[in-house]
Amino acid sequence: MRLLAFIFLPLPLVAADALRFSHDIRPILSENCFACHGPDDKKREAGLRLDDEAGAKANNDGVIAIVPGHPEKSALIQRIESTDPDEVMPPPKMHKTIPANQVALLKQWIKEGAKWGKHWSYETVVRPAIPSDKSFVFGVQSGKANPIDAFLAHRLKKEGLSFSPEADAATLVRRLALDLTGLPPTLDELNRFTSNPKLLASSLQHYLSKPAFGEHWARTWLDLARYADSSGYPSDQPREIWAYRDWVLRALNANMPFDQFTIEQLAGDLLPKPSNDQLIATAFHRNTMTQNEGGTSDEEYRVAAIIDRVNTTMAVWMGTSMACAQCHTHKYDPITITEYFQFYALLNQSADTDKKDESPFVELWKPGQQEQRAKLANEIKQAEAAFAKPKPEWLKGLDAWASVAHPELDQLKPKPTAVIAGLALPKDTRTPQHHGQIKAHYVRHIAPEAKPERDQLAKLNQQLAALKPNTVPVMKELSDKVRRITHVQLRGNWQALDAVVQGGTPSAFPPLPKDKPADRLTMAQWLVSRNNPLTARVMVNRLWEQLFGIGLVRTSEEFGSQGELPFHPELLDWLAAEFMDSGWDVKHMLTLMVSSRAYRQSSKVATDLQERDPDNRLLARGPRFRPTGEMLRDQALAVSGLLSPKMYGPGVRPPTPNLGLSTAFGRSNDWTVSTGEDKYRRSVYTEVRRNSPYASYSTFDAPNREVCTLRRGRTNTPLQAFVTLNDPVFIEASQALARRVLNDQAGKSTADQMQWLFKLCLSRAPTAPEQQRLLALLSDALKTYQADSTLALKLATDPLGPLPPTLKASDLAAWTTVANVVINLDEFVMRR
Repeated sequence: MRLLAFIFLPLPLVAADALRFSHDIRPILSENCFACHGPDDKKREAGLRLDDEAGAKANNDGVIAIVPGHPEKSALIQRIESTDPDEVMPPPKMHKTIPANQVALLKQWIKEGAKWGKHWSYETVVRPAIPSDKSFVFGVQSGKANPIDAFLAHRLKKEGLSFSPEADAATLVRRLALDLTGLPPTLDELNRFTSNPKLLASSLQHYLSKPAFGEHWARTWLDLARYADSSGYPSDQPREIWAYRDWVLRALNANMPFDQFTIEQLAGDLLPKPSNDQLIATAFHRNTMTQNEGGTSDEEYRVAAIIDRVNTTMAVWMGTSMACAQCHTHKYDPITITEYFQFYALLNQSADTDKKDESPFVELWKPGQQEQRAKLANEIKQAEAAFAKPKPEWLKGLDAWASVAHPELDQLKPKPTAVIAGLALPKDTRTPQHHGQIKAHYVRHIAPEAKPERDQLAKLNQQLAALKPNTVPVMKELSDKVRRITHVQLRGNWQALDAVVQGGTPSAFPPLPKDKPADRLTMAQWLVSRNNPLTARVMVNRLWEQLFGIGLVRTSEEFGSQGELPFHPELLDWLAAEFMDSGWDVKHMLTLMVSSRAYRQSSKVATDLQERDPDNRLLARGPRFRPTGEMLRDQALAVSGLLSPKMYGPGVRPPTPNLGLSTAFGRSNDWTVSTGEDKYRRSVYTEVRRNSPYASYSTFDAPNREVCTLRRGRTNTPLQAFVTLNDPVFIEASQALARRVLNDQAGKSTADQMQWLFKLCLSRAPTAPEQQRLLALLSDALKTYQADSTLALKLATDPLGPLPPTLKASDLAAWTTVANVVINLDEFVMRR
């Protein structure tokens, strides 16, 4: 049975059809040969280049690496099969051996003529034909076959497999709710959508249209955008940039086309007459870290920010790791250091300079604030005019006060220097200017009779000062008069400058349009142009990964030579073409994916299928995987009834351990927990501190957002169980869920209450054994807490709050125990 597993490797053991260079051959060469015989001319051995057709087939002093049609004459094969340690390739020091099946592929390819091609992901997206195998029943929506199922079923048939049975309606509703909103279905939704098969189809649009959709899907994008509410580096100062996070939520809920979504974030400021929202969108690239430490070089850290923007842009949209080429020509992909800094030049003309004020920024006024400011400013102007023409009674004590010097004036800040100088002179020697300055100071600061007016003016000024806008740092292009000159930076050193370069893109990809300026806007439009081979592939793969647990390309962060081949290449290209042809419609693509038969399968795993396809790449069963820590918290709050629907605004601070730690320059990493409903808002609004990320999210593999995170890992550790069992957030949710059972189901039998709780949490009724075990647990717990009132009161109220007058501590404590068990069941902490 183990041998069968090799069938599912991207590189087949035996090729029945003509081999494809990009799929079958290039990965072998990339893995074993390109480090020494690839793009990097400074590391290239023997002058041989195997990533380039001309170099690989050239006559090099009588030695030809690849002789089309003749593997026996090809030096490549001779060196691979050599037993001489001085001749064999890869050399022994590389600790690599090319497997026999891959050597056979190389021989067959050469024998077939060694036809060359680009790396698969650099080829232009062409919509492949949909398989038309009528022997398979494909997923159906509105009477139409789903192309996704056609591609998958065609592959399954080759493997002697078929789709699993469809999951039951309740499981499908729960799966849809979690995947599209990050929240479990309510009991009303569950009952409505499972009561009639026709209503089940409507659940898709229902969840796509909920505001929770944007809150859930924003999390993935904010990982990519390295969004955080602090600046990073040792001081990790607070940063006010939450308006960008809110822009992402709104854009996703509005189903903004992805090409527009891209352009506004990368170059919204360069659009004609950009709106405030389009400017806020550009904060995508202001999420880079900012150094606030005194004595550091602003230019050094500005350069670091641009480097981050280059790497992030290419990684997020192109699935290409550019970082290697910052210091030297890429060893595996055709990207030179010069091309790296040509792309850098496109991003090097922004006005931000790593200064502490994080300018430029946009001011965001709350409704009515500007009108209020105008009114206050007018009242202040009138008050100032009154002091300019003081009332006679305000001047009664002026002569007496002005007849002597007042040493205490010297202590004032700011010091009234002119007044002090005038008072130091004899009265009859003072100039009219002296008299005017002394008079003005007396009226504004001294005259007892003018105190009410002074107090009123001070109050008005305080009110005006308190009316401050929220701000968000944005991108702004430098004017033509102050353009920066971009140099190649030798070995990535910002001070070791070499040749001057102009803005451009790597030659392996289509060039920028010649009739447009080489700037961020042109670059953004280039990313989402129809002839860009990567952006659509990368994005649909990312959507697929979120729904199915693993991408069609497993390495969703790397589509280059060191990435994995697509497991279903034709399906990937069909989806990419559909995405672009749909107008870059994200919700359309999600609808297509979740409507498929593949998505609607049961996720139950048969032993033989688990052995044959452990990662479920063939999709012969439904996807099953663990959600993020943010989702687990939100689910617990949702079923407990604590979750707040409040959207947008500054980050909030849910309970987290205070450890007494601080940043390098003394700012405490501890925080005061938010009060009221802010304590229970969705996890997307949790304040993100780079030096002190929220502990329970980190336990479930959340990044600290210092840099772009393209794919979160999924670990499985005991610490995760400690979070869902013991974290105050989950304890409080269990307490609230217990109160919800006893309040909402008051008067019902204990068995009915147990069924209600179970269905609320898991979207299904418990089986008889499950019901029996939980009722036994409730009974045992109740006896324990009836015997220990102190323990019962603690479990029932800490941290949620005082005991409701109509409920007993022992009852609540027992139900809290049961609730805690249910939200720790596998079905709750897994997406199935």
